[in-house]
Amino acid sequence: MINPLTAARYRDRYALSRKKSDHLDAKVLAHILRTDPAEHRPLPADSHLAQAITVLARAHQDAVWDRVQTGNRLRSHLREYFPGFLTVFRHFREGLASPVTRTLLAAAPTPTQAAQLTRPQLRAILKKAGRQREITGEVERLHTLLREPQMHQPALLEQAMGTKTLALLRQFNAACASADDLEAATTTAFATHQDAEIITSFPGLGALTGARILAELGDDHTRFTSPRALKAYAGSAPITRSSGRKTTVLARHIKNQRLASAGYIWAFAALTASPGARAHYDRRRQAEDRHVAAQRNLFNRLLGCLHHCLTHRIPYDEQTAFPSTA
Repeated sequence: MINPLTAARYRDRYALSRKKSDHLDAKVLAHILRTDPAEHRPLPADSHLAQAITVLARAHQDAVWDRVQTGNRLRSHLREYFPGFLTVFRHFREGLASPVTRTLLAAAPTPTQAAQLTRPQLRAILKKAGRQREITGEVERLHTLLREPQMHQPALLEQAMGTKTLALLRQFNAACASADDLEAATTTAFATHQDAEIITSFPGLGALTGARILAELGDDHTRFTSPRALKAYAGSAPITRSSGRKTTVLARHIKNQRLASAGYIWAFAALTASPGARAHYDRRRQAEDRHVAAQRNLFNRLLGCLHHCLTHRIPYDEQTAFPSTA
């Protein structure tokens, strides 16, 4: 696999005028394979199951991004005419994505309609959304908050905004359903893979995050010849530039962005799941690393452990990974 930027630099060997043609490109690529094959890695030979997990995991991540984007559009619209609704559900962990929130908004998309909801109607809405516990207390809370005085738009404008809310809500419901379906498909496929048990043995890696890690790494264990190559691919290893007596260490920006995103979640979750990971992070913070740099350093350490475990087919061991703190 040859990066296009690398091929362009090889082309300068044969044409300083920076001319370009298919004939010259073919010649350049042929000479690259003849003279520098060791400097370029072949395409990974991943199994069909690993490729399927890659498709599902990336589709799920895209669906989550779509859900967040659509939810932000809906929230922004509600702020214009129904800000009290956002206040009612601000303590919900899922926010607007909560089934209760979406079901209630579908039943009463305007402040006027929400204030007219009776206790039996609110109880029916909660049951329809799947609420099973503390229904009576939640009914009283909603009944009180939805009737609090608030500013209203003119009647016709409020009705039009309510219609727009229902249209946005349909898009939001579709995005939530797509994300949920793809999450189930991703975790189901990941559970059948031979590397799943090793990957989920690591602290902070569950089925979904583990599936994202596997999706970007693949299951061709000859793809990365060393932990250093894997760390560079993930962007956790820094770039060192030395010239004379000057040495500069910089964060790597050209990387697999999806793997780096999953790694950020992994390292953050490992802080509470692994005493060794927490101690490693604290040491980096004491060395005056910022939070992101310390977390990236922890991700770098965990990637090295993952490469070792996958290569030798062994599960994660806390004492081996962090011997000084186990």
